[in-house]
Amino acid sequence: MKGAHEPTQLLMARLLRLLRWRVWIAERLQPTEWQATLLWAALAGFAGAISSLVFRALAEDIHRLLTGSDAGVVESFRLLPWWGRLAVPTAGGLMAGLVLLWGGRLTRTQSSTDYMEAIVIGTGHVPIRASLVKSTAALFSIGSGGSIGREGPMVQLSAMLASFIGRWRRFSPPQLRLLVACGAAAGIASAYFAPLAGSFFVAEIILGTIAMESLGPLVAASVTAALTVKFLSNAHQLYEVPRFVLNSPWEIPPFLLLGLLAGMGAPIFLQSLRLAEKAFLVPRLPLAVRLGLGGLIVGAVAVAVPEVCGNGYSVVLAILNGGYAWRIVALVLVCKWLATAASFGSGAPGGVFTPALFMGASAGLLYGTGIRALFPVGTVDPVAFALVGMGAFLAAATRAPVMAVILLFEMTLSYDIVVPLLLCSVIAYYTAKGIESHSLYSEFLRRKSADQPAAGLPAGRVDELMRLNPPSAPIDARFAEIARTFLGVRVNNLYVTDAHGRFRGAIALHDIKPYLADAALAELVLARDIVLEDFPRVRPDHTLGDALAAFVGLTAERLPVVSGDGLLLGSISKSDLLLAMVEQRKKPAA
Repeated sequence: MKGAHEPTQLLMARLLRLLRWRVWIAERLQPTEWQATLLWAALAGFAGAISSLVFRALAEDIHRLLTGSDAGVVESFRLLPWWGRLAVPTAGGLMAGLVLLWGGRLTRTQSSTDYMEAIVIGTGHVPIRASLVKSTAALFSIGSGGSIGREGPMVQLSAMLASFIGRWRRFSPPQLRLLVACGAAAGIASAYFAPLAGSFFVAEIILGTIAMESLGPLVAASVTAALTVKFLSNAHQLYEVPRFVLNSPWEIPPFLLLGLLAGMGAPIFLQSLRLAEKAFLVPRLPLAVRLGLGGLIVGAVAVAVPEVCGNGYSVVLAILNGGYAWRIVALVLVCKWLATAASFGSGAPGGVFTPALFMGASAGLLYGTGIRALFPVGTVDPVAFALVGMGAFLAAATRAPVMAVILLFEMTLSYDIVVPLLLCSVIAYYTAKGIESHSLYSEFLRRKSADQPAAGLPAGRVDELMRLNPPSAPIDARFAEIARTFLGVRVNNLYVTDAHGRFRGAIALHDIKPYLADAALAELVLARDIVLEDFPRVRPDHTLGDALAAFVGLTAERLPVVSGDGLLLGSISKSDLLLAMVEQRKKPAA
């Protein structure tokens, strides 16, 4: 008998030793669900950075394959003969269309949920196959010189990986939507090496709120992504520009007028993209032919002006460093506008974030050149107007002036430009909002919302956020069973039920501490001996406000959800509750 009893004692001693470590971690580190959320957000940021680097490398490989050049997009097209400038974008459009057609057969049973749709009106589920198909098509559009940005597919891939991580960990819908938002922020941070702008891009444009419940994880993801990109690709500030100095308050009024002009120009630019989209749909061409036609138009323009190819980054960099005369900039502006409308209108997958920056930079330089011609003495360098024009045009197009200012500062590291940039962006924002209510992204979300109601958002009851099957133990459970449960799940309160599933109370992790030093005593303890019977609880029909009030004064991260007849139905998390309340008060994107 003694020999048979020794393994049980050894097992109990081992359980108690592990449990002592568990209690020590809980008491010293005091981990919470919010801290765990930050860790998962950082992981999503790392995954997003890796996917962005892989996408960028693949796009460069396809560009090298199609053009036979290792140079940048614009320089590669300069080296091509006229027929090559026509053929490469056309072939890229055709291949992108074929990928979408072929991929459509693989994704018939899968929705084509965009990351914005998943965050704002969905459950946070970003489909993997549909995202990979769309991103693969974008590789051909971008690699062949299409006048489209690469930030769109980079953000989609990053959000897809974040969604996969959240679904793997079985996050609740509010947490999953937040993690997908973290992935989107990481994608922007990776594309522009701008972690703060990545955070505010999602907070301001998509979430519609800058509440700390969401901003903290967004920052964690963005910073992780930016650091990953920096160390793996030796990235640095995106635009190196001459130093700007504001010498007199009289230099401010021209910037105010620039903000007004940018606010009027951005809605016109967006409207032209929508008109181009409708125009390409009129002939009812097959998808591949339509994308090929868009590439052909880009190629035809590139025969005379190769600067229209790509997202416009190299041209913007040259503009900010005085590399183009104003006449060249005026020509490129008109041609780039046409090429972007052709790429976007044909349905080429990609983004228009960077092309919007191009429009602002070129328009700002032309405006600054005109100001200097009228007032040659004491006038700010036209390059400063180009830099401010980028931020103002982006603020007007996206309706996110804070994000635009932060992005321009992070990309240039020019602090002196912040004052005129702030004024110009705010004026551009209100001007554009007065002309047209829809922004670069809100039109897409409005159309999606019309097709699919926002069923994923909570209406305000506990049962909508309740998690089923919370960790529990029967009222007659022995201490060893309680110890194994605490070691197997990351909870600090274990719910106790009777034989009929009725809630009897909870066992707190800290309440078992007195029994950890004596294995013999622990063997005698049952759940009924240490259960806290008056543990707070909520009902499934309680409002979110009632549930939040129940958390006041408690250190518990979760509360049991109990029916009117005492049955344990599930649990509600404080983090889910706060995220849901943030979602309830957020405003639709404008």
